[in-house]
Amino acid sequence: MSRWKHHVTELTYQLFEAPMRERIQRELDQRGEQGWELVAVEHDPGILGTRLYFKQPA
Repeated sequence: MSRWKHHVTELTYQLFEAPMRERIQRELDQRGEQGWELVAVEHDPGILGTRLYFKQPA
């Protein structure tokens, strides 16, 4: 049976930050280099942001 580690990144809109698209791309590149696999994306209007869900073998 496979075991997995999970990671959730929450990116919220920030007034003086890079555009959200760039921040998401940076996060995807960084996690990918660390061996994480993106499994889901969720936009949450309640926090004005996006959650990225990752997994990797434990």
